[in-house]
Amino acid sequence: MSIAADPVAAAEAKAKSSSFYAGMKVLPKDARNAMFAIYAFCRAVDDIADEEGIDPAVRRADLNQWRIDIAALYNGGDPGRAAFLAPAVQRFGLRQPDFQAVIDGMQMDVDETIVAPDFAKLDLYCDRVASAVGRLSIKAFGMDEGPGDELAHHLGRALQITNILRDLDEDAGIGRLYMAREWLERAGATTHDPVSIVADPALDAAARIGAALAHQHYAEADRIMATRPRGRLVAPRLMSAVYGAILRRMEQVGWATPRTRVKLGKGEMLAIALKKGLLGR
Repeated sequence: MSIAADPVAAAEAKAKSSSFYAGMKVLPKDARNAMFAIYAFCRAVDDIADEEGIDPAVRRADLNQWRIDIAALYNGGDPGRAAFLAPAVQRFGLRQPDFQAVIDGMQMDVDETIVAPDFAKLDLYCDRVASAVGRLSIKAFGMDEGPGDELAHHLGRALQITNILRDLDEDAGIGRLYMAREWLERAGATTHDPVSIVADPALDAAARIGAALAHQHYAEADRIMATRPRGRLVAPRLMSAVYGAILRRMEQVGWATPRTRVKLGKGEMLAIALKKGLLGR
């Protein structure tokens, strides 16, 4: 798959409409560019995973080429499409296994249509597609690997579960269901079929089980950040605050049909940033 001539600039332009951008703007230029490079990489491989109508063998080959390019980036070969990552890798010591883990997560979506995985598989998926991104990001934030990796573990899972609970209808529309099988069974669901489950009254109870777990991860992430570890924490603090608020809003309205996608307005996000003291820091 081709990517933009300047992937970092393209990623920054795309991110301007996201809730992450305020946190990115306060980073020094080199760290900000590293974050947009990471974002560009994630978008490129995610687009491969989500391409409809393309033979899975073609998508696997495309992901494998990214693996080859990432390996070459670290081994002194021709990095191909991964060349734009070189400044961030060199400046911040981004780790090769974390890039490879993100690709592995995307391949999970290519290899099968994920439907009600058991919790162990769901947790692995969250680690690869979200916490691995966090492990890359904490290097750009200047965090030490101990508290940084712990923060990535918890915040990545919190954010991914929140997105899963917000995207239930969209995922069902393409035959996917990322809710853990254990949550559905505890809630009394009698089917794992994505289209059926999004209309099942048991969905609300199952979603609340997932939401409770996400809250635990947000709490752990906030606890780590409250210890004031070394690094620039504005972006992860903002992500935790905004997505935690989205999760609480979803809990207020519930998951019964009909559902509308929950989102926060710019004014609400600004209020959160002001309340948390995240502006100008």
